[in-house]
Amino acid sequence: MIQAQKDPNAIPADEHTFTMNSPNSWAPAVYDPKLDTVYLPMGVSTPDIWGGNRTPEQERYASSVLALNATTGKLVWSYQTVHHDLWDMDLPSQPTLADITDKDGNTVPVVYAPAKTGNIFVLDRRTGKPVVPAPETPVPQGAAKGDHVAATQPYSELTFRPKQNLTDKDMWGATMFDQLVCRVIFKRLRYEGPFTPPSEQGTLVFPGNLGMFEWGGIAVDPHRQIAIANPMALPFVSKLIPRGPGNPIEPPKGAEGGSGTETGIQPQYGVPYGVELNPFLSPFGLPCKQPAWGYISAVDLKTNNVVWKQRIGTVRDSAPVPLPFKMGMPMLGGPITTAGKVFFIGATADNYLRAFSTDTGELLWQARLPAGGQATPMTYEVDGKQYVVIAAGGHGSFGTRLGDYVIAYALPDQK
Repeated sequence: MIQAQKDPNAIPADEHTFTMNSPNSWAPAVYDPKLDTVYLPMGVSTPDIWGGNRTPEQERYASSVLALNATTGKLVWSYQTVHHDLWDMDLPSQPTLADITDKDGNTVPVVYAPAKTGNIFVLDRRTGKPVVPAPETPVPQGAAKGDHVAATQPYSELTFRPKQNLTDKDMWGATMFDQLVCRVIFKRLRYEGPFTPPSEQGTLVFPGNLGMFEWGGIAVDPHRQIAIANPMALPFVSKLIPRGPGNPIEPPKGAEGGSGTETGIQPQYGVPYGVELNPFLSPFGLPCKQPAWGYISAVDLKTNNVVWKQRIGTVRDSAPVPLPFKMGMPMLGGPITTAGKVFFIGATADNYLRAFSTDTGELLWQARLPAGGQATPMTYEVDGKQYVVIAAGGHGSFGTRLGDYVIAYALPDQK
């Protein structure tokens, strides 16, 4: 819990209190031994989709990068990536540390923090100051009754967020029928671009609540100053449900008081609204937004320009008919890079581990997994032989095949 006082590093006295419902850090942290600093990606106070009851202390470090001295635990700095987060757009993965060369030829130690919004925040890991600009930008207003929306949000200039808002022309379907249904639903939803507030009408959330980035983060080739990222593009629909018959503010007697699942109806007990939260899908269960829904991409860390970007993943394990169409699929998991100019990634909603060229994004190899590879691979060496290993366990809410496999691969021995 976060101490409710002005100086976060003060030793608490008997009269000090602590802030309940402080945001947690659910994704892995990263440690810099030279600075003796640990960097925490922070979540958001619950409930995720309502903020009218939150206090300033509860939101002080929500959806932030938090830098703590590893020896003393004292706060070094914090940087908030979303203000008054009403969309669960927190930091979903471990930050990545790298040393980059700035325009003046100086070496700068930075931390890369990919966010669900598609922004990648690049901060000086000594001070927390943005190395890549992230100007505060006006966002849509008009929150539900009893809540409010921050006037601005930081928009990093290193980003994969959509450059243009969706329109009905972006709606897609396997048939003309479901494309038409998607367009009709799109017209009925509230949508004014990123950070459109949740509403009783129903709000289109894009980037969606799953995020453009999820766990796994990005991978950095420090010698070549290139980052590999795997952003997604899957809209969600968020609809607030006011309290009333069948939607009590407290759990019924004898019922469990849980907050619901990641999708579907979430009761959000204790606040004026529950919420229904789902991917924006057609009647046939396919995303209403036209493909692609998942990409791999390389970023030049010296210029912050995208070097290449392409789709990854097929509908083989998602469609009623197992066809290997390269649609570009949603992902849970991240890439790893190697010194051999090759990177590996599982993560996709089809059950594959793949290897690509870091230079071009060309597919070099792929192997069929017995279950979903919703994990980041790792690599190690034994007696001069290099292996790549992945945990293929699948993911229940992601819909991939479940399992308990740990599988390692290596090049065959030379004869």
